[in-house]
Amino acid sequence: MNISYRGVERQLPPKLQTKLDTKFAKLSKMLEKRGEKEAHVIITAERHLHKAEITIQFYDHQLVGAGSDSDLFAAMSSAIEKLETQAVKTRAKWLEKRRGGESEAKSEKKSERKSAKEGTAASRETASGPRIFRVNHHERRKPITPEEALLLMEDGRDYLVYRDADKECLSVLVRRKDGNFDLIES
Repeated sequence: MNISYRGVERQLPPKLQTKLDTKFAKLSKMLEKRGEKEAHVIITAERHLHKAEITIQFYDHQLVGAGSDSDLFAAMSSAIEKLETQAVKTRAKWLEKRRGGESEAKSEKKSERKSAKEGTAASRETASGPRIFRVNHHERRKPITPEEALLLMEDGRDYLVYRDADKECLSVLVRRKDGNFDLIES
């Protein structure tokens, strides 16, 4: 792996350089299956804070790992770790797309055949397992007060999760059986 450094006025200490070389060697084993890669390392220092940004081109994607710490080695290590996780995710997506993955319809048919053989309704429910649905994960909502949360709960909700405007924390308003409310703040 070719590594080019920017922002370093003096040479890195030999111990630090060998540790970084071993981390980059581990990363290159993951990345260099389709030719040699180039890593661009940009290091900036503001007072006592070192910032490291590493960019690598991988499978037509640009992987960027950024880390900051008071220690240069810790900042570089966190940036390399972020690159490793991005490379693993990108490679897994690429392999899944390339192999064509099993479609949901095929997996449902297999689970139905299996449950039909067993002949019980309970096995049909456990074959598919519980599912998680993400709701409004991209939508940013403005913080509200507990009084506004009470107004939103008038439509019959049992609970409401919101960001408190006064305390800047995550809060949960829960309707009790006796008609009162519990407020849970994190």
